[in-house]
Amino acid sequence: MSIQLTEGVNLHIIPTEKYKTVRIVVKFRSPLDKETITKRALLSSILETNSQKYPSQTLLRSELSNLFGASFGSSVTKKGSVHVLSVSMNVVNEKYLTMSDSLLINSIEFLKEIIFNPNASDGHFDKGTFKREKENLVDYYDSIADDKQTYANLELQKLFFEEDSQKIPSIGTKEDLAKITETSLFIYYKQMLQQDLVDIYVLGDIDEEQVIAQLKEFPFEPRRFEKQELFYIPSEVEKINTKIEYQDIKQAKFNLGYKTDIFYLKENYYAGQLFNGLFGGFPHSKLFVNVREKESLAYYASSSLDTFRGMMIVQTGIDSKKMDLVKEIVTLQLKEMQAGNFTEEDIHQTKQMLKNQLLQSEDNSSAIIERTYSNKLVSNKTKSIEEWIRNIEKVTKEEIIEIAKLVTLKATFFLSEEVK
Repeated sequence: MSIQLTEGVNLHIIPTEKYKTVRIVVKFRSPLDKETITKRALLSSILETNSQKYPSQTLLRSELSNLFGASFGSSVTKKGSVHVLSVSMNVVNEKYLTMSDSLLINSIEFLKEIIFNPNASDGHFDKGTFKREKENLVDYYDSIADDKQTYANLELQKLFFEEDSQKIPSIGTKEDLAKITETSLFIYYKQMLQQDLVDIYVLGDIDEEQVIAQLKEFPFEPRRFEKQELFYIPSEVEKINTKIEYQDIKQAKFNLGYKTDIFYLKENYYAGQLFNGLFGGFPHSKLFVNVREKESLAYYASSSLDTFRGMMIVQTGIDSKKMDLVKEIVTLQLKEMQAGNFTEEDIHQTKQMLKNQLLQSEDNSSAIIERTYSNKLVSNKTKSIEEWIRNIEKVTKEEIIEIAKLVTLKATFFLSEEVK
């Protein structure tokens, strides 16, 4: 059930008796903009740290303990051309408790406090909180350089995309962070509250009327939102952008970025899932079997799709001296897919693995909300798990081949020790 609380603010209730918990997620959505990505990442960190009523982390964690060990957190992510800040909470369903018949009410009040009463005064965030969370974010940025695969992926994105907002990660950059003050961030926080599109999800076995009445009291103002294209469409490949970087590392990383025409829930989406599973998504895939197992050219080799940005990434961990050979073998595997050199048994196995993934996701309340949110962003409808499975089953070999023919290499990044 979905209802509009006010213009631009919608509540979605997903009733289910499957879980012993209730999950509440508040999602703030804004156009992706390099000037605000880092602000939103820092804001996410500050909001989950304290508030006016709970001005320290100790007091905030104490309140979560009082709420029978409720979990709480916030995060940021990209979805194509939008940036999403999520505040989420998981709380035990009070029907399984003998001592609290107001746990859900108190949990929603906790979220209301966090969102609308941050630890701020006189037009700026608390200086101690701001300084600490800014330092924590700097430490996180610095740690990315130590995670070589994450670092390689981010460098690949810089080569693959033209727009700055797509080049940088969803958690922003150290350079942009340096420009933010406790006052400028508070001004942006007020802007986010007033202008972002908001979707609130409540999943669990609940009294719907009670939840609706309580959430209607959240002081959101009506907001307008210019309709924009959700998907980011990569430019056509005119030349392959390549970069080689040398560091003191033991295992080289060779990542390849491909332009695709596979977009979430569009006509060829399900065929795209089959293509990716066969190419590099599963242990029986061509990349895993031929690059890693048969040729022993890689410590790992896999592919993944970003169906909001028309991108496929191939990740490999290899010997520094074998980059050219790995690229040749990866290219050959794509040509094999384009030529239809895979069997009906391969397709059947991939369909089974995709279906198993979907069914397993039904055990995760967070995954259900994320899938529902993505569905509504694209089509304003919710597809049942049965409909997903039917669409996967219908995919033919010819459709997979057509998908493979649309996949084009656009960028490569090689991180290696210097070979002497």
